Amino acid sequence: MSLERRIAVARGDEPADLVLRGGRVLSVFTREWLDLDVAVVDGVVAGLGTYEGAERLDVSGRYIVPGFIDAHVHIETTKLLVGEFARLVLPLGTTAVVADPHEIANVLGTDGVHWLLDACSGLPLDVYFMASSCVPASAFESPRRPLTPGDLEGLLRRRRVIGLAEMMNFPGVIAGAATELAKLRLNEPEARHVDGHAPGVLGKALNAYAAAGIRSDHEAYTAEEGRQRLRAGMWLLIREASAARNLRALLPLVQEFGPHRIAFCTDDREPEHIAEDGHVNAIVRDAVAFGIRPEDALLMASHHPALWHRLDHLGAIAPGYQADLLVLGDLETFVPELVLKSGRPVGELPAIEVPEWVRHTVRIRPVGLADFRIPWQGGQARVIGLVADQIVTDSLVEEPRVEQGLAVADPERDLAKIAVVERHLGTGRIGLGFVRGFGLQRGALASTFAHDAHNVVVVGMNDEDMALAVGRLAELGGGIVAVADREVRAELPLPVAGLLSDAPLEEVIERSHAAVAAAVALGCTFPAPFQVLAFLALSVIPKLKLTDRGLVDVDRFELVPLEA
Repeated sequence: MSLERRIAVARGDEPADLVLRGGRVLSVFTREWLDLDVAVVDGVVAGLGTYEGAERLDVSGRYIVPGFIDAHVHIETTKLLVGEFARLVLPLGTTAVVADPHEIANVLGTDGVHWLLDACSGLPLDVYFMASSCVPASAFESPRRPLTPGDLEGLLRRRRVIGLAEMMNFPGVIAGAATELAKLRLNEPEARHVDGHAPGVLGKALNAYAAAGIRSDHEAYTAEEGRQRLRAGMWLLIREASAARNLRALLPLVQEFGPHRIAFCTDDREPEHIAEDGHVNAIVRDAVAFGIRPEDALLMASHHPALWHRLDHLGAIAPGYQADLLVLGDLETFVPELVLKSGRPVGELPAIEVPEWVRHTVRIRPVGLADFRIPWQGGQARVIGLVADQIVTDSLVEEPRVEQGLAVADPERDLAKIAVVERHLGTGRIGLGFVRGFGLQRGALASTFAHDAHNVVVVGMNDEDMALAVGRLAELGGGIVAVADREVRAELPLPVAGLLSDAPLEEVIERSHAAVAAAVALGCTFPAPFQVLAFLALSVIPKLKLTDRGLVDVDRFELVPLEA
């Protein structure tokens, strides 16, 4: 790229490579629409005005906006290799993402993160990483091995690693735990850039969290949480995922305060959800339908993620910015008619090589019926209570049904059995409990994709189907599976770290659809059942969760017995 040539094109002394003419251009700086040409040279916007170019593109009657940026995403949730992920989201207008790779970090450590970084290097999608700060998320979870401050320091040296990912151990940060403060000090003083994760934290506890230098949070799920984060000087990342849908609860804050220091993120979206509903563009669409001005919604989807993450060359259509441009036919659907990445249409995407060492990660001792039995002499039990459209749960107390001295699932009361099986080191450790709200009437659902340590999580109505589901996942080398009447009804193999498929996008979506349909046939009432299941093992989301080490009361941040 010649800086002299860019300046000459900007002056109008030389023709641009490409000129987009006749469209209405969004200025993210003034929130106005400009009736000007966009001149592109060497993949960069040279200027706005009246220009000539080697190639001219008539976009009359169209809107030209910056490419969308996902402010916080776990690519692994899509179950897709990064090339297939790019093939899915680029046509929807997402031209850059900021990823936290803590899924693969829990399974494969820093080696897995370095492999994922390398796999992204040849993509037209810009993928930036945050160094996963909480592997494990808490002392109650069992990854393959914890990441040390030294591990994080090594990751932060990589060119596209731009900060510390979500600090999920918010109790540790607030209490001033030395282990967590050591991680925060890796990024200080001048380069500190830390994402947050503090669901339900308010008042002085939030002050302590923000005082640690954490400047964003995507876990707010009420307007008051969001309001307090903005007042504390934090960026509010509004999440609209597959299981956690916070958009409608938080958009009133945009109406109250304007879009300042607010950005959009998807966090965890299933592949079929993206294919059918959209990615960041769907959040923009739904925000505008809610009543947010299109200019403000587009700002939160492009310029603001770039501002928060200090990606100074992205998120705007202005001289010197990377020419990631979307041509929209309207300001209602937000489905791009054309996506230009660095001034060019997106071409064929390179195939991603998958080395053998990232496979074969499911190491489980053989399980049988006895592993899922819960001896019970009567009395009440702690029960995980599901909450619609959220990943937070209630902590309930129920008296389980007892048969022959064993606590069992009870379809009449929507009470299912749940287990988490350690799968990295073959320890045989299993946590057992109960969950209300899945709607299951029979069978079992199981997954090796289980936030964040990604041990096996299984929910079911009988021990036989639960044992079969876990055994099948071991045979597959990871995945998701639905079982009923001692028979596998649907499965999606995820042989890459037990998290990702090596199949094409279309096959992954088809199999994911089939697994969800099988879950629905078993009575499941959630639109994203495996996403909901995955979060039941995450011990840093209130209120009650289950890991291989047992039940975790997240509010008290301690292990508690099943007996209430």
